[in-house]
Amino acid sequence: MTKEELLTPIRQKYEELQQALNGTDLKKIRELTLEVHAMVHPAEISGRTEKTIADYVLDYMLAGNQNAIVPRENYETDLHYAGTDKVPMCWQFWHTYRIEDLVSNILMVNRNQIFDAQWQRKIGASITDTGNALEFDEAAAFGKGINTLALRDYMITVGKNTRSILENLTLEQIQSMVPEEWVMRILEEGGVTTDFRSVWLLVFWGRLTRGGMILTPMTNHHMMHLPSCLNHLPILD
Repeated sequence: MTKEELLTPIRQKYEELQQALNGTDLKKIRELTLEVHAMVHPAEISGRTEKTIADYVLDYMLAGNQNAIVPRENYETDLHYAGTDKVPMCWQFWHTYRIEDLVSNILMVNRNQIFDAQWQRKIGASITDTGNALEFDEAAAFGKGINTLALRDYMITVGKNTRSILENLTLEQIQSMVPEEWVMRILEEGGVTTDFRSVWLLVFWGRLTRGGMILTPMTNHHMMHLPSCLNHLPILD
């Protein structure tokens, strides 16, 4: 498996999902949403038999590489709002799954996020937010305290929970924005900080429909971070 053989089908299917979300075929939207979600998450989450891009990166991290330094993203989008442009590999999974947890639960269906004090203790995380504003030295120190097996368990729990939410959204929900008070819950519960490099996320998410959230935190956001690990480490040929 080469990198392009892995990435090309994801890009193609994501384009189909973008087009579907412009229409009203709920069955097609659900099918494509769950398919793209499965392609960018560990196979255990969806029950896929073949390894995904997330599996390759996760396996490498669990093999003792949690603190391997990688670019935060492959391009400069939003990096002027970030504390650092390079991070330990475990930060990538913390960041993407904290965001998925916050957005899928609080914003999509207005219920409690999965993350709590018990999860924080298990994972060994020094923060509760998404880590956007951490500077490099802070991100490196954060990575050294992470229990990667617990982080993996959190990822699997979040991903499975997200799929149960996605498969039950109505067309009206998908096409609708959410109340401002739902967005502010994320700040109140420590999902972002008041640092401008963190709190800007609330403005971004607050402007999205749930369909926009499907495209960004649920699916393509993972593809902003996973390829940077593949491209700079000996994970695939």
